[in-house]
Amino acid sequence: MSLRILLCASEVVPFAKTGGLADVAGALPKALAALGHEVRVALPRYQGIDAKQAKPKPVGSPVSVPLGKETVKVGVEVSEQIPGVKAYLLDCPRYFHRGGLYGEPDDAERFAVFCRGLLQFLRRDQWRPQVIHANDWQTGLIPVYLKTAYAGDDRLSAIATVYTIHNLAYQGVFPPETMDQVGLDHSLFTPEALEFYGQVNLMKGGLLFADLLSTVSETYSREIQTAELGERLEGVLAKRQADLFGVLNGIDCEEWNPAADSLLPARYGPDDLAGKAANKAALQEKLNLPQRPEVPLFGLVSRLAGQKGLDILAEVMPHLLQLDVQFALLGTGEQQYHDLLSDLAKRHPAKLGLTLGFDNPLAHLIYAGSDFFLMPSRYEPCGLGQMISLRYGTIPIVRRTGGLADTVVDFNPESGQGNGFSFRDHTAVALFGAIARALLTLKVQPAWRRLVQNAMASDFSWGRSAQAYVELYRRAIKRHRS
Repeated sequence: MSLRILLCASEVVPFAKTGGLADVAGALPKALAALGHEVRVALPRYQGIDAKQAKPKPVGSPVSVPLGKETVKVGVEVSEQIPGVKAYLLDCPRYFHRGGLYGEPDDAERFAVFCRGLLQFLRRDQWRPQVIHANDWQTGLIPVYLKTAYAGDDRLSAIATVYTIHNLAYQGVFPPETMDQVGLDHSLFTPEALEFYGQVNLMKGGLLFADLLSTVSETYSREIQTAELGERLEGVLAKRQADLFGVLNGIDCEEWNPAADSLLPARYGPDDLAGKAANKAALQEKLNLPQRPEVPLFGLVSRLAGQKGLDILAEVMPHLLQLDVQFALLGTGEQQYHDLLSDLAKRHPAKLGLTLGFDNPLAHLIYAGSDFFLMPSRYEPCGLGQMISLRYGTIPIVRRTGGLADTVVDFNPESGQGNGFSFRDHTAVALFGAIARALLTLKVQPAWRRLVQNAMASDFSWGRSAQAYVELYRRAIKRHRS
């Protein structure tokens, strides 16, 4: 039996994006629709959304949204820019026509307007979902409102909720007066509800009030129940352990396909890797590196931050640059890493090609043209880079954490099993050891060919993940009814 599913997120590709959440929120609905389910998505109508591409059409008159002591009018528009999936764009210029998506002093009010505006619209609309899939702190109030302000509303009471944590480090923590601003009773300002060390925590609301919880890999679901990675919510998550599930994200296999990637100079597949060699040469030329096919080339496409392992990579880089290797690094982030990498690039122009910023065609070329892909993250809820690099036959070197642990299996030259290299301790020594093992394997061509073939045979398409979510939705609906 098909389900009616509404996925809510603060960013959704192709409408608005700052990070991986948008990719998930854009790709998962398409995969669910392909399985025969009726899927819709909802997000704020930001000023930056391209109206020519989205072609939004109003759905009735604006809805009235109670917000503290006032009432706000919110328009609802529908777009069909995602094939087979209707998208609701909630329009309130006062809150959403800003320069960016986040980082405003009134973010709590902004996303309260989104959450409650959506519920007000669903009360009126003929179409109602059986389950709402809420994502991250910006939608944490949806389960809270449903079980408090709308608890006795017959039009909404049957809706089940699944709440997904994409990164526990970002929780939506605001001052106590936020309770009034978002229209919540002060009885919820307790440690058993939304109070969090004297503040209001919107993610905590989602964790406590949703029917079921999920996060983006099985390993991360266990890690966030520990003091090390629980971000002071480990007690709440341990309390809901039986309701917490890990569902690995997928990648868009149409966008990330080396056999059909229009952004590459040469296409290739596992049975013919000549195109990969051509892409390596093109990447070296692009970054003004000597075009030497035999030199090991390491790629990195990342936010340049300590969480992504740039701290231990910074320790290792000066030593690695003494070897006969090359690096293709793309990203932006913390100034200390901008400065350090820029200095290394000036001192080693024949070995380090650095691009500070975001460049999608170059990202594709790095995935395709590198031999190895570096992801030494301190923690990684899921990670998409390692999945993409595997599909392109570029061997990941990762720290064994979160989704990296669930997708990268250490290569064993004797058995021929495995698809990459990993290390456990978040230290420069452990990272260097994994890189050394990778370089040794590259020198043994039969083992290397087997490793590349294993990597390209890895399946991280959305179809598998979407089916897991369907099972979770059914479980949530059953749980909600009981």
